[in-house]
Amino acid sequence: MTDDGDRADLRQPISAGVIAALVGSTSSFAVVLTGLSAVGATGRQAASGLLVLCLAQAAGMIWLSARYRIPLVLAWSTPGAALLAGTEALDGGWAVAVGAFLVAGAAYVVTGLWPALGRLIARIPAPIAQAMLAGVVLELCLEPVTALRDDPGAILPIAVVWLLGIRFAPRWAVPAAFLAAGVVIGVDMVRQGTSIPASSLVPHLSFTTPEWSWAAMVGIALPLYIVTMASQNVPGVAIMKSLGYDVPWRGTIVTAGVATVAGAPAGGHSVNLAAISAALAAGPPAGPDPRRRWVAAQSAGWTYVVIAAASAALVALVAVAPAGVIATVAGLALLGTLADALEGAVSERRGREAAVITFLVAASGITALGIGSAFWALVAGLVVHLVLDRRPA
Repeated sequence: MTDDGDRADLRQPISAGVIAALVGSTSSFAVVLTGLSAVGATGRQAASGLLVLCLAQAAGMIWLSARYRIPLVLAWSTPGAALLAGTEALDGGWAVAVGAFLVAGAAYVVTGLWPALGRLIARIPAPIAQAMLAGVVLELCLEPVTALRDDPGAILPIAVVWLLGIRFAPRWAVPAAFLAAGVVIGVDMVRQGTSIPASSLVPHLSFTTPEWSWAAMVGIALPLYIVTMASQNVPGVAIMKSLGYDVPWRGTIVTAGVATVAGAPAGGHSVNLAAISAALAAGPPAGPDPRRRWVAAQSAGWTYVVIAAASAALVALVAVAPAGVIATVAGLALLGTLADALEGAVSERRGREAAVITFLVAASGITALGIGSAFWALVAGLVVHLVLDRRPA
């Protein structure tokens, strides 16, 4: 094959990787910032978290794709960020949240090295895990409704752009909504006469000494680990399998865990195997030759390095946004997650009661003994499942 032919063959996977990174980041960064802020991060710490997530997952996927020559794409845990968004700040604040991120990352490493732990997590009924996820994202998904009531002039254009995107280009619906939100924020800044200081546009890392508490371990680390394994890592493996790739479980999960542990002190909550982005980088859009699609993961990784440079600017833009605008973007971004989780929770008649109880407890937002609703939803769902699973047929 000629050099021109080689360049033509590489053009598709390179562009597919860039698109996967852009879609993945712009579709969910608002959820990440919302989640980090909910568990106590300041604006500076949230910006650091977004920056280190971009860099950690970029390093991980560049290493994995070069090592195994398959398009292994990593991502931050959007369901995990949604879980954080539904969690109140605990005693100890941001420092104990960082400690929980470290524990979750260590759990990924152990899962990769010790397959028995993965099999144990797999024994948690999928409808219960999906119902827990649906419950914790429900409040965020309601934000566009309440924001529209409070400020229709700012929210309606964003909702209209999102709806048109769903109709004509579903993959770009949320990024388009974010661009619309940027226009709304810009108009508001001009009207209010506000500006963004140049110093706040420079990306930076803000390190926090982790602290540990039992409430953070069972209220943040455990639900974060379970929801990420059930909603990101396991589906990611299945999607890759459907595209003809066998994911090296140990190498991939250990790498994601190490990336999470490395990024946690700077505010990164979770790095894991991508699901939707994996389909963009490993499927036909990445070229007709599956053996060359690993280049898409390389280009996605380097694109995230570029996105990392813009992380501070994104957070600065969020800081001056009118009330409800960013919450609207986050809520719209999670509608697909909510729909998939609800479908997975009640798709089978058997065990539906346990799933519904799990959903209701998670959606209630209750806190008991300093532990948030996600953990209690999991406990309630498992108890109901164990009781009803032993009833006569």
